[in-house]
Amino acid sequence: MSERPDFPSAPGLGLMLIVSAPSGAGKTSLVTALLERDPRLVVSVSHTTRPRRPKERDGVNYHFVDAGRFHAMIDADEFLEHAEVFGNRYGTSAAAVDRERRAGRDVILEIDFQGAAQVRQRYPDAVSIFILPPSTAALASRLTGRGEDDDQVIRHRLDKARWEMSHYGDYDYLVVNDEFEHALADLGCIVRAERLRRGRQEADLAPLLQDLLRESP
Repeated sequence: MSERPDFPSAPGLGLMLIVSAPSGAGKTSLVTALLERDPRLVVSVSHTTRPRRPKERDGVNYHFVDAGRFHAMIDADEFLEHAEVFGNRYGTSAAAVDRERRAGRDVILEIDFQGAAQVRQRYPDAVSIFILPPSTAALASRLTGRGEDDDQVIRHRLDKARWEMSHYGDYDYLVVNDEFEHALADLGCIVRAERLRRGRQEADLAPLLQDLLRESP
């Protein structure tokens, strides 16, 4: 993977943060905890054709739509990215992400490597992070411990996880979720470092830099 260039940013425009992981790696728990600690962060709520699970809320966990509505949104070019995962469709609203970034908020996109590739093509300055489990055994244990899927589904998810993890080289950062607090701290460090990149600071600190570099009368 080539190095990501230091793209300039419009003043006040928020970061676009891609976070991907195989099922069971703890991505959602980490992102939820990070959002609680950092008020500048928001998560993009994806649209999906997947049936709503118990305790999930429409508009909070996902925007649950039928296949017809989803394909109509594709035809109208409303998605920043979209992909099929385990027979269900998922998509990120381009307008919603743009609205949050223009409001100065940093937006997290919880998407798989297929969607991440689409986003990077349109926004090469997007920051991408891949969450890894500490071992295959730990991943299998986490999937089994959910109690939501039968053995066949779990085997399928493990096979899919290996395929997803083989694309780790497409990402800017790798975080291993072994000790939760350590992984959470690593994510926070990445966000802070990206906010301090020269390209972003030049835009945000333009008045200060102009003042500091002004010749004395």
